[in-house]
Amino acid sequence: MLVSDFDYHLPPELIAQKPLADRAASRMLHVRKDSGEIRDSYFSGLPDLLRPNDLVVFNNTRVFPARLFGHRSGTHAQPLSPRNPASKEFLRGKVEALLTKQIGEWEWEALVRPGRKIGVGERISFGENEELKAEVISHGEFGERTLRFDPVPDFFGTIERIGHVPLPPYINRQDEQSDRERYQTVYAREHGSVAAPTAGLHFTPEILDRLRQRGIETTEVTLHVGLGTFQPIHEERVEEHHLHREWYRVSPDAANTINRALDSSRRVIAIGTTAVRTLEYTGRSGRVEPGSGETDLFIYPGYQFRVVGGMLTNFHLPKSTLLMLVSALAGRDLILRAYNHAVAEKYRFYSYGDCMFIE
Repeated sequence: MLVSDFDYHLPPELIAQKPLADRAASRMLHVRKDSGEIRDSYFSGLPDLLRPNDLVVFNNTRVFPARLFGHRSGTHAQPLSPRNPASKEFLRGKVEALLTKQIGEWEWEALVRPGRKIGVGERISFGENEELKAEVISHGEFGERTLRFDPVPDFFGTIERIGHVPLPPYINRQDEQSDRERYQTVYAREHGSVAAPTAGLHFTPEILDRLRQRGIETTEVTLHVGLGTFQPIHEERVEEHHLHREWYRVSPDAANTINRALDSSRRVIAIGTTAVRTLEYTGRSGRVEPGSGETDLFIYPGYQFRVVGGMLTNFHLPKSTLLMLVSALAGRDLILRAYNHAVAEKYRFYSYGDCMFIE
């Protein structure tokens, strides 16, 4: 299967740069995978499209301001000629780090720019007053660095003060104060993601109330979105690609709720691709197992779903693993036809854009 089989043309002006004033006002493309029907709708109508006995599963991860700006200390940096007038400025040049995964009490995997110029052993200071300091202790297989931070009394409190919202690279602007609230689901609780589970951005307290009023059961799982979200596919063949591992947790109560739904042949509706991957990884035996760990499950056409019967998802980048996942659920031809329809109808694309309900 070729990666190029999952390409489509998207005019740049359809990439949403800011969220709508009302979260629930997004358009929604309704896709029926059995009949192939495609229908234009609005997200606010989702509760009425769900069946009263559906189980809706949310990812309750919380985005933290994982983008840090700082400067090099010059320690252990590659030396430059002292006759070069730019050497001192270069050795203390600006650095950007995107924390992608915590791997120890003070150790984090991170994407660092300019990566090639920063070697193992170099120290970096972050924040205008150097509130955080770290040493590069290793390189990773995906181009990431491992940073070891100097201990501070309140690490995450400091991150909240000096960090920036890690908006995706296709949003061509700096993050704003409003992004701290809007690039976050209203049910976000578990601190640890570097990107939002964007299908959940459309929900409001009022929409959640309407689900409850209709008697629709809900539960939550956790998957912290990490480097895999930013990882492009370099291989030509889909089967040769490997995802970066991401941390998940499914509580015993959530697992019992999901398994009761499966035992009763009720539909499990996942909100977002991260919820899909969590459910399918923990449910690969046919029943969802509680616990926590890491998953690198890569879902693409040919995959047999064991838990998920439908999903809400945003529109994804061409030739991306997320587009392959939704194609696995509904079929590549139907999904590409739906995407072409969305382009023709000028839907808003990607993180702050419109959504698609597949059932």
